[in-house]
Amino acid sequence: MLEQSCFSLSQFSASCKSYEGSQNTSNINLLNKRTKSIYTPLELQFMEMKEQYKDAILCVECGYKYRFFGEDAEIAAKELNIYCHQDHNFMTASIPTHRLFVHVRRLVAKGYKVGVVKQMETAALKAAGENKSSLFTRKLTALYTKSTLIGEDVNPLLKLDDPVDVEEITADVSDNYLLCICENKESLRDKKKGDVVIGIVGVQPTTGEVVFDSFQDSSSRLELESRVLRLQPVELVLPSDLSDQSERLISSITSVSLRDDRIRIERMESIYFQYSHAFQLITDFYARGVLNTTDSQQLSIILNLDKPVICSLAAVIMYLKEFNLEKILCNPSNFKQLSSEAEYMTINGTTLKNLEILQNQTDMKTKGSLLWVLDHTKTSFGRRKLKKWVTQPLMKSSEINARLDAVSEILMSESSVFGHIQNHLCKMPDIERGLCSIYHKKCSTQEFFLIVSTLSRLGLELQALVPAIRSQVKAPLLQVALLEIPELLFPVKHYLQILNEEAAKTGDKTQLFKDLTDFPTIRKQKGDIQKVISQIQFHLQEIQRMIKNPHAEYVTVSGQEFLIEVKNSLLSSVPSDWVKVGSTKAVSRFHSPFIVENYRHLNQLQEQLVLDCNAEWLNFLDHFSEYYHSVLKAVGHLATIDCIFSLAKVAKQGDYCRPVVQDKGKKIIIKNGRHPVIDELLGEQDQYVPNSTNLAGDKERVMIITGPNMGGKSSYIKQVALITIMAQIGSYVPAEESTVGVVDGIFTRMGAADNIYKSQSTFMEELTDTAEIIRRATSRSLVILDELGRGTSTHDGIAIAYATLEHFIRDVESLTLFVTHYPSVCDLEKIYPEQVGNYHMGFLVNEEESEQQKGSEDEENPEFITFLYQITRGVAARSYGLNVAKLADVPEEILKKAAHKSKELEGLVNMKSTASYHLNYRTNYASCQQEKAVILCPPATRQQHKKLKYMSGLFYRQPRQRENHEKG
Repeated sequence: MLEQSCFSLSQFSASCKSYEGSQNTSNINLLNKRTKSIYTPLELQFMEMKEQYKDAILCVECGYKYRFFGEDAEIAAKELNIYCHQDHNFMTASIPTHRLFVHVRRLVAKGYKVGVVKQMETAALKAAGENKSSLFTRKLTALYTKSTLIGEDVNPLLKLDDPVDVEEITADVSDNYLLCICENKESLRDKKKGDVVIGIVGVQPTTGEVVFDSFQDSSSRLELESRVLRLQPVELVLPSDLSDQSERLISSITSVSLRDDRIRIERMESIYFQYSHAFQLITDFYARGVLNTTDSQQLSIILNLDKPVICSLAAVIMYLKEFNLEKILCNPSNFKQLSSEAEYMTINGTTLKNLEILQNQTDMKTKGSLLWVLDHTKTSFGRRKLKKWVTQPLMKSSEINARLDAVSEILMSESSVFGHIQNHLCKMPDIERGLCSIYHKKCSTQEFFLIVSTLSRLGLELQALVPAIRSQVKAPLLQVALLEIPELLFPVKHYLQILNEEAAKTGDKTQLFKDLTDFPTIRKQKGDIQKVISQIQFHLQEIQRMIKNPHAEYVTVSGQEFLIEVKNSLLSSVPSDWVKVGSTKAVSRFHSPFIVENYRHLNQLQEQLVLDCNAEWLNFLDHFSEYYHSVLKAVGHLATIDCIFSLAKVAKQGDYCRPVVQDKGKKIIIKNGRHPVIDELLGEQDQYVPNSTNLAGDKERVMIITGPNMGGKSSYIKQVALITIMAQIGSYVPAEESTVGVVDGIFTRMGAADNIYKSQSTFMEELTDTAEIIRRATSRSLVILDELGRGTSTHDGIAIAYATLEHFIRDVESLTLFVTHYPSVCDLEKIYPEQVGNYHMGFLVNEEESEQQKGSEDEENPEFITFLYQITRGVAARSYGLNVAKLADVPEEILKKAAHKSKELEGLVNMKSTASYHLNYRTNYASCQQEKAVILCPPATRQQHKKLKYMSGLFYRQPRQRENHEKG
């Protein structure tokens, strides 16, 4: 609509300014060139604001509602399902003031930037003033996007008896990262096509967290993808000249839509990402009194960051200034590097997706992920910390065992201390975000009171538990956290005592402070107001004499105070200089000249009091912010305790054990382990079949796993990886016993899918992931490769799979799980017998049922498979793909044709290998005897297994049959 109106603001900007200065609507005669009608003063005011904030949807306060105009109104009508209609020159739509937060959140969730424009004058004060006939002064008070939802407009306190239905509000995600990405293509020495050095800065304005990282990335952008998937940002700030490879990655990530909730992208001019411009901006920002002299070292640390990081940081500062949220970047000590290979296990984006650590791959929700299994936290800030734990498993056994000791103590202890703490956690609001709102000075009095009263109460009650904590809590991680919290929260009590509880809950800042000793401005202003009120009250006696009514009193009607009511029959007694304000059939209401003058003065004083109280309130928040970092540290301790309680609840589930985690030794030993997610999804009704794992650096460190399709191979290898991650998080694991030597990274290649956005085929995607693993895996890594080479011809696929696996066996020496359908790859066990073991997933082939399906002699039918889901020594001869086709309801005639063709192809292969088979048979048979490949059926079980032809993919033979076979 705005574009269609064809107006030029430059034509009337001067008129608008003179209009604002004089507040004289009679001078405004600007025409809408399309409709030839005059713009109203409100429309002109909106147009000027819209010119400044072209990319935002503006909600303009008009009395008891907020209005949208023009194209904003059409968008609001579509997204909010509200009515939109033509009014004067613009389409318009409106919402009630008390529903603002609901609708702003909904628009923001759809990816829009939303601005709130408020009236700077109240109706009552304006009516009493000289400019009562002019337009209300309005100003944009807040801007909101997905990452910047901070402030009382969008954060109502549902904990304080709010009648609004909670379900109407878009639920907050656990993280609200704003992520800025910058590339530096010039810094590479050996530059390949598409290679680049990338710097990122991630900020959570709602919690105060700031992370950064700098890394070299290949054309596949796997490193960048890993960081984006780990942070799961809700908003991206990007330069206008991002490389094609990065653009394709961003497109592929942002294309995933969940309830129309996509990542919002903000583009900035490339000049803001230039190093010289960024360096100057950052220097000015931190030199402008933000850092004191003792912080000069921290400033030098910032300026010594990699160039792409500095450029990203400058762009973030620029962006957050628009929202008045840049203060969160003022303390560089809060900045944390995202990836620290010495501190955390490497889990790249591919592994996050393949192992479904944060979300499942079906509907991209949390249910069905590892985080879902582990998350029993009671608080929002605890949930956010647990997510970091899950994506950043620890590398130091001392830190891992400290968490495990804390979990074990909660499991074993009978102390009442833990019960008290759990009760507190259940009732706690999101104090981390509340504190950040206070720090930005965007909180309401209600929110401040809720957060501070919660912290004060917690500090007092934990202080009372200190003797019990010292004597009963033994785990250092828990004891230190619980003892430090009361000390860190001690200053909070003072600020709570200053406030008037009732005024804080109602939002009345004029009555907010109990003792005005420390607020001389407010005290003086209130004294002046009281003095004027006393004079007006004293004037009442004179009025009573004038109208000869000793019982006359002041009345208040429709916001007008100090009115004198006189019966219409007695109007002759009213002095001629009195000002008539209103009347009814029975009475008339007047102001005397004295009241007119003093009432105007009183209104001015009251308006000034409101301004003074607002200023003092902001100063009060500034003083409280001095303790922001210490209080935030206490909240961090609470989050840690919440995570430990969550892991303890996981450990209480059946058949979980405490893993033994060691720094020395390369090993993953698991006795009867289970897949944590599948085990949870199955519940108690269906039992998950447990499997053991025994990998060690000085013994067998590679498992080659074969077996039928759908036999459980992928579930098994994922189970090993997830148990390893859980152990290094500091969690109990689903197994009878487990020993883990600290793993520095888990790398996976599994699944088959192309990537249209990256212009990569399925096989290219497969090999790109594999190449990245080859580059990054070390001897202390766990490598999982699932069906490598299946995306190309059989011979090429076998060759790639064989050569890659041999590289990991001989050169990398990592712990490796390799799933394949290529029997030739299994020959590596003969070449590396001490390092490699062949395994398969056990199954039964039911001969009797297969024979019942046979028609004529020429007709073949797929064999029936019973899956045992048990990891077993040896190689599976076949994959039984036709059995899966049958389970998938492929038509019967196709299955029969496929079975016939399969038999035909097997025959051709067997004919070619017959000669070599006879020559080598006895050698092979002796080998089979040694490896127990031929399984004898004991007499006691012959009838029981009569109908079975195969077990675990190997021949069953009776002893006599074996003798005849040997003679033959």
